[in-house]
Amino acid sequence: MTDNELVAKAKEALENSYSPYSHFAVGAALLSTDGQVFIGCNIENSSFGATNCAERTAIFKAVSEGVKDFKAIAIVCSGDQPAYPCGICRQVMSEFFNPDTRIIVEEGGGLKTYTMSEILPDSFSL
Repeated sequence: MTDNELVAKAKEALENSYSPYSHFAVGAALLSTDGQVFIGCNIENSSFGATNCAERTAIFKAVSEGVKDFKAIAIVCSGDQPAYPCGICRQVMSEFFNPDTRIIVEEGGGLKTYTMSEILPDSFSL
């Protein structure tokens, strides 16, 4: 699957966002090493601590189905800014992603790709 195809899947997920408080929709598409794609969107709650980000939704869906090896994740948002993962998502990603797993975001009208080790160097782990 190409990066553009993965981004298109993330945009499909964006349509399911439940974001009545921030009005900031986010979609993610996670590509496993065996070619499966798991999509996720952000799901807000009036108690913001109960909100779940798109990236974690996609990761948790995959892990709950027994998939734990990933090639890439694409993240898109409804705003003009790039959809960089938050700190909590980066920590969850570090649990399941290899240092070279690709993180793809839309930036400046194009795609920008980072590796896990670039977005969270020296991550916490046991």
